[in-house]
Amino acid sequence: MTNTYHRPPEQRSTAPSGCPVHASWSPLSAEYLADPYPIANELRDEHSVFWSDQLAHLVVTDMSLIEEVFMNPDVYASSNVQDPIAPLCPAARDVLAAPDFDPVAVMSNRQMPDHARIRVFTRQGFGNRRLKTLEDYMRSRATHLLDEMIAHGSPAEFVQSFAFPLPAEIVFRFIGFPPEDDRMIKSWCVNRKAFSWGQPTEAEQVAIAEGMIDYWRYCRDFVASRRDNRADDFTSELLDAWEADPGPDTNPNAETGISYREVESVVYGISFAGHDPVTALMCNTLLCLLPRRDQWQALIDDPSLAANAVEETLRFESSQISWRRVTNVDTTLGGVDIPAGTRLMLNFASANHSPDRFDNPEEFDITRETANRHISFGKGIHFCLGAGLARMEARIALELLAERLPNLRLVDDQSLTYFPNITFRGPNALHVEWS
Repeated sequence: MTNTYHRPPEQRSTAPSGCPVHASWSPLSAEYLADPYPIANELRDEHSVFWSDQLAHLVVTDMSLIEEVFMNPDVYASSNVQDPIAPLCPAARDVLAAPDFDPVAVMSNRQMPDHARIRVFTRQGFGNRRLKTLEDYMRSRATHLLDEMIAHGSPAEFVQSFAFPLPAEIVFRFIGFPPEDDRMIKSWCVNRKAFSWGQPTEAEQVAIAEGMIDYWRYCRDFVASRRDNRADDFTSELLDAWEADPGPDTNPNAETGISYREVESVVYGISFAGHDPVTALMCNTLLCLLPRRDQWQALIDDPSLAANAVEETLRFESSQISWRRVTNVDTTLGGVDIPAGTRLMLNFASANHSPDRFDNPEEFDITRETANRHISFGKGIHFCLGAGLARMEARIALELLAERLPNLRLVDDQSLTYFPNITFRGPNALHVEWS
């Protein structure tokens, strides 16, 4: 099925003829996971495009070439962005062959013209009215979580106290999921990260596949419940749109409308994309700001700097350091001839530190005027649908932290660890303290 949500590759690819090859580098190595930027810069300076034997992807390191890929979706398809990066073991494939596991590609991994047809409805859900409603709820919940963290006393583990629950609660209330299911849904989403962007063992693949089926069934049951009992949430809005124009359900080639299966699949997809990267963004912002006391103080003195501090974090220490594409046709990129079907990894870590795009790119500066020229949300027709929501959440969190805890600081000598995957980056735990 062409529009299946997850399509594991059948086999590893090989390097295009004449392409520079890097035999040993892996984005899953311990060194790269700990600090990708020095290594990414070296890779960019060596080759704007090269083949990674370890990943079996063509890696693009140059900002201009990454933009070229994003702006030519007919040549460089997004259909692989939710796929596992390597073939799955037979046992995991058997699990995912369950007849009722049938989500379809909808947004990040759906090609034109269907992408534009579906995006009409998903973009409406992220309109100003709902974002304004969410902003009020967001500030209220962030204040409550911060009250609890302060009440428990210093030091605190920031991920579990604040950065983990807040974005999940925001996107789950946006979708309409009940609060009592938050932690269960969050655990399923962590498994999605390992499935699509990590390198789990065969036993882990099977366990993850079983969890993904449970998650899909949960999403389908939830959409069915909303079909019969609407509420003021994103899922109900999608179902209203489906009832008004179920085009693809009546005509596979319909140019308007949204199908019922697409509604289910949007809910399935957005519940991960809407929170895990935001958790990482909140943590990364503190990792950048708190050791730089002059910039932290500048934020305290002028809270209006919070929005640009978030943009500079997205550039300097992004929560998303790569994305993927696959070629629809034979093409040439950066002087390399690439056959159709070649999988690409777009290296945001190298691009966001490009010296030809950013002055002194290795300096973190919350007053940088060009901070928002990063590529962390993508570009073109697949620009991240939730970018505005993510920016709002991180900004509000930063404003509240600077106001309530001006002497907040990182606990000394803590060892940071990162979930092993090629795309999303944020610490598993972050210990902070205050006087």
